Amino acid sequence: MSTIIYPSPIFGPVHSRRLGISLGINLMPADGKICTFNCIYCECGLNEDYRPSLPRPTRQLVAERLEAKLQEMSAAGQLPDVLTFAGNGEPTCHPHFAEIIDDTIRLRNQYCPKAKVSVLSNATMIHHQAVHDALMRVDNNIQKLDTVDSLYINKVDQPVIPYDVNQVIERLKAFLGHVIIQTMFMQGEHVDNTGEEYVAPWLEAVKAIAPQQVMIYTIDRETPTQGLLKATHEQLDAIRDRVIAAGIPCSASY
Repeated sequence: MSTIIYPSPIFGPVHSRRLGISLGINLMPADGKICTFNCIYCECGLNEDYRPSLPRPTRQLVAERLEAKLQEMSAAGQLPDVLTFAGNGEPTCHPHFAEIIDDTIRLRNQYCPKAKVSVLSNATMIHHQAVHDALMRVDNNIQKLDTVDSLYINKVDQPVIPYDVNQVIERLKAFLGHVIIQTMFMQGEHVDNTGEEYVAPWLEAVKAIAPQQVMIYTIDRETPTQGLLKATHEQLDAIRDRVIAAGIPCSASY
């Protein structure tokens, strides 16, 4: 299997299907994965297969490396469209996540003021006030909600900390619209969230959250668990159209 373990703390720029030219910020160790989910579709592999031996990068190192990269890109006349917190695990787990967000916004304003600051998160840490407040300060607060079905979540997202989807939905509502919901739709012999029994209650939760946007997507790279299949264009288009009909902007990535 072709697993991606990203450099740390800065990687790219890479072309994101959803975000454009993205400079990645990885707050996890460079040699492994730390995540509060253990998704069977994760391009970084399963947590147990990639235990890191290195520490997370410090706040100071993240700021130093980010500034150096932005200086390099500025000199080359190739500024990023977005600075994206992603990589080998859940970025909001970093003990200095909020402070790193402040450093990143400062550097963005200095070197590439048109770029957006984005965070790709699985919503497991948004009950922490400092994390919530930091996410309110970024441009694209992108939070995962693959389904509202607890059995599916335990089978596919495999949380490694306590996770109550109903509590998560309430916390997503607390962003008061300053949130983008991201959902992976896929199929397989034992997992499939593309059917009406999954889509209808998910859509009701999305309406209650009232996000600024929804991003739906499907498998793009090899997965650590075999037998997983992409959702079809037709399935994604149908789900996208239902979200749009509810008055919420929605994009589909195939």
